[in-house]
Amino acid sequence: MSALGVVEILAWGSSFYLPAVLAGPISGDTGWPLAWVVGGLSVGLLVAAIASPRVGIAIHRHGGRPVLASAALLLAMGHVVIGLAPNLPTFLAGWLVIGLGMGCGLYDPAFATLGRLYGAEARSAITTLTLWGGFASTVCWPLSAFLVEQVGWRNACLAYAGLHLTATLPLVLWLIPKAPALATGRDMGRRVEAPLTSRERRGFLLMAGVLVLGGTVMALVSVHLIALLQARGVALAAAVSYGALIGPAQVGARIVEMATKGRHHPLWTLTIAMVLVAVGLAILALGNPAVAVALILYGAGNGIYSIARGTVPLALFGAERYPVLVGRLARPGLIAQAFAPSLGAVALTYGGPDTAYAILVMLALANVGLAIALWSVR
Repeated sequence: MSALGVVEILAWGSSFYLPAVLAGPISGDTGWPLAWVVGGLSVGLLVAAIASPRVGIAIHRHGGRPVLASAALLLAMGHVVIGLAPNLPTFLAGWLVIGLGMGCGLYDPAFATLGRLYGAEARSAITTLTLWGGFASTVCWPLSAFLVEQVGWRNACLAYAGLHLTATLPLVLWLIPKAPALATGRDMGRRVEAPLTSRERRGFLLMAGVLVLGGTVMALVSVHLIALLQARGVALAAAVSYGALIGPAQVGARIVEMATKGRHHPLWTLTIAMVLVAVGLAILALGNPAVAVALILYGAGNGIYSIARGTVPLALFGAERYPVLVGRLARPGLIAQAFAPSLGAVALTYGGPDTAYAILVMLALANVGLAIALWSVR
């Protein structure tokens, strides 16, 4: 688990969290429009979305080790392309490669890997993995900033490529176990390949809806939180300090979830997560006095939501089809994350902060409804 945890920290930190630190220096150095530089992440997320169903099938058939090893190689290649990019099209092409690496190496493939290794007992491993993943920005934002300051953004990208080749790849090949052989026989094949029952299909669609709305809210808050706080009269330095509360709240909530040792159904985790996110955003929309409380609640909800997105499908659909279904479920959520920041920018520009806050609260409340509806297919 420690090895996979380090792999996830570097995978998330060098992809999803990379533009937060590097976008400004890249745009300033090259003259490329900032929107296009940041848009590289959207390109990567769309590629990851396209790849995710096939990644799930590959993990089901061959286990997670070869897929995660491919992720390390793809992320390294993508960072080399970005670090050496002479122009914007080449830079975006690098994000195409990184997107494939994200599709093979972020949470959903890691959850599917644990499902193949541990079967129905994967829940505690998934919870532990998200605890590790919660430190991705904590570790990689300062590391990225240090590298940019010391050697520049291009060499920072090359350094991440080196880390994937010298740390991530060996960890996967040496310490991630080979998946057990698939059970043979026609009955097993039929169970895995059989279409979902009407009850399962309803659960699949509801869970996909949860991931779409959850991904949209997470992406909107991640990109636009500082601007939303400043629109409520919070100074920039204070807004950054408030935003820093989210990470510890995520980790704290995951520790609490770990301490329960799986004594409750994962749908409880999902429902509580969605309620915390909705309450936190509703308080945030009201104004300045309770910003800290609002972001702690939001962070706690978002923290255990990351666990629930892996454990709820395992509980609803079983271990046999888990890697395949997780791959299918990942696609709509990744697409939502790709487009959400741009849609949020449109809402802020043309509707103002009140409109943006209203959208966030409505999406969060709708997700509470979807989480409650999932109880009917338990």
